[in-house]
Amino acid sequence: MRATIRERVLWCLCLVWLAGYLTGCGQRFDENRVETRPVLHYFTWSDYVSPDIIQEFERREQVKVVIDTFSSNEELLAKLQSGATGYDVAVPSDFMVAIMIQQGLLSELDQAALSNTSQLEPHLQTLPFDPERRYSVPYLWGTVGIGYDSASIPTPPDSWSILWDARYKGRISMLNDQREVFGAVLRSMGQSMNSTEPQVIESAKDRLLNQKPLVKTYTSDHYDQLLASGEVVLAHGWGGQVARAMADRPSIRYVVPKEGATIWADCLVVLRTAPQKALAMRFINYLMEPTVAARTSERLRFASTSRSARELVDAATRDNPAVYPSLDQLARLEWMRDVGKGIRLYDRAWTELKMQ
Repeated sequence: MRATIRERVLWCLCLVWLAGYLTGCGQRFDENRVETRPVLHYFTWSDYVSPDIIQEFERREQVKVVIDTFSSNEELLAKLQSGATGYDVAVPSDFMVAIMIQQGLLSELDQAALSNTSQLEPHLQTLPFDPERRYSVPYLWGTVGIGYDSASIPTPPDSWSILWDARYKGRISMLNDQREVFGAVLRSMGQSMNSTEPQVIESAKDRLLNQKPLVKTYTSDHYDQLLASGEVVLAHGWGGQVARAMADRPSIRYVVPKEGATIWADCLVVLRTAPQKALAMRFINYLMEPTVAARTSERLRFASTSRSARELVDAATRDNPAVYPSLDQLARLEWMRDVGKGIRLYDRAWTELKMQ
């Protein structure tokens, strides 16, 4: 009897060992499994797409989407100029689209494959950086203005000048974006944000140097959190990000100053070196589907360029002027443009500002 029991124990141990071995082999096989599905490489802004939207596209098309991110248009361009290849779809902003077209970085779009782009808002159908939309599809749009805490600033500000108000020293944040920062001060001076006049840009730099002691931080990433926590009461920023702060701190408001401000659009483009051009077109068309675009708008708090999507967005998002700007503001908004060699003036002035 003892021998029989011993044999049974040994037999059980053998089964346990065998099961573990086979499981280990399965894990090693899975780890080394080669991806056989087509792969789309998507180069976009940080936290600019919902995982469930990507997963839905992957299931629909039986593909894999690999996401890489950048934090500025300049970073996007620098990476592509350094020879980075393999990206299929990218999301540059308006003025950067013009630069990328000029440098031959983009592929012409197959308009027949982009049926959902027929629903663009009227004021976004012909844009200065790509008038015929041969290379880009406007995806999300909005304005740059001032987010403020009405609990600390009960009288709504209507001018950029409040960002120079010494009463709010240490409680002001500015975007960490040279063109947007100079754009704000240039508009406050009655100038175009696309000025290439050396004396004008020098005067703008001097105004920003005078403001700098009042500024808590230059950030393009977390000023919504600074507003929501009360660390700043004034934030120069994109409206949609200010709208996110409103959800956590209901006293937050947003205004586009009377002197004018930036109107912007982030666009979907296909890179000239894209390995998956046909799949890239289907991906862009998918992102522009009204239901998908509406979900994106609600999550990111940025306005969709699709008028059909706007009709599907929840009322709280659609009626928030920080997300969907009032169309009567269009007359005082300005598109940022490629300033050509004038960018050197901005680069030098920005460097001097940040170093002092």
